[in-house]
Amino acid sequence: EADPVSIFGGIIAANRPVDRATAEGIHKIFVEIVLAPDFTEEALEILRQKANIRLLKLPEIGAKAPAEEWDLKQVGSGLLAQDRDRLLLREEILQVVTRRKPTAEEMEQLQFAMKVAKHIKSNGIVLARSYRTIGIGPGQVNRIWAVENALRQATGPLKGAVMASDAFFPFEDCVAAAGAAGITAIIQPGGSLNDQRSIDKADELGVAMVLTGIRHFRH
Repeated sequence: EADPVSIFGGIIAANRPVDRATAEGIHKIFVEIVLAPDFTEEALEILRQKANIRLLKLPEIGAKAPAEEWDLKQVGSGLLAQDRDRLLLREEILQVVTRRKPTAEEMEQLQFAMKVAKHIKSNGIVLARSYRTIGIGPGQVNRIWAVENALRQATGPLKGAVMASDAFFPFEDCVAAAGAAGITAIIQPGGSLNDQRSIDKADELGVAMVLTGIRHFRH
C-alpha cells in the first residue's frame, strides 16, 4: 500500500519466506517478479496460478555484503569509489531536542522511517505509521519539495504519522508543512545553521523532533 499505482507490473522482494497469507495478497495484484529466500508449498501453489509470474528463490537475499564492498559510480570514462553507507541507528545516540518527547511507539516508527529514508534518493523524505511506509518524497532538488511530494502522495491518514528526513532542514518550512498535515514526530540528522528555527517551529506545533547526527546521502 506504500505505492498502489506504481506496483502495477512491479517487483516484490522479501527478506523472509513467503507464506500462504502473503501469497494470497500478492495474488490480488499484477506483479511480475517475486524474490524471497524461500516459499512455502502453499504459497507456491497460489502464486503459480498467476500467468507469466517469475518466482526467484534466493537463500542469501538477506545476507550481509562484505565489509570491504565499495559503492561505485561511473563518471565519463572513470569511476568514483566510496565506502557504502553502513551506519545504523543506535537509540543511545538519538537526541530529543523539543519540549515534547516522542512516545515509545513514535520512537519505534521514527527509527523504522529512517531505515527507509537511508535507501531512497536524496533529497529524501519518508512518512510512516504502523511499520508501513505511507509516503515517499525522493530525489528532489530541495527539501520542501520532497516533503510536499511525500505528503501529497501519502496513501494513508497522516494524522499521527511520523516523518524521517535523510538530511537536515535548511528552513522551518518543512516542519510547518509536516505539522499542518498532522505529522506528530520528526527524525532528522540536524547540523543546519537554522536547526533552532526548525526546533522552535516544532515546539510551536507540538511536534516531537529527534536528531540523529548521521547524514545519509544517496545519488
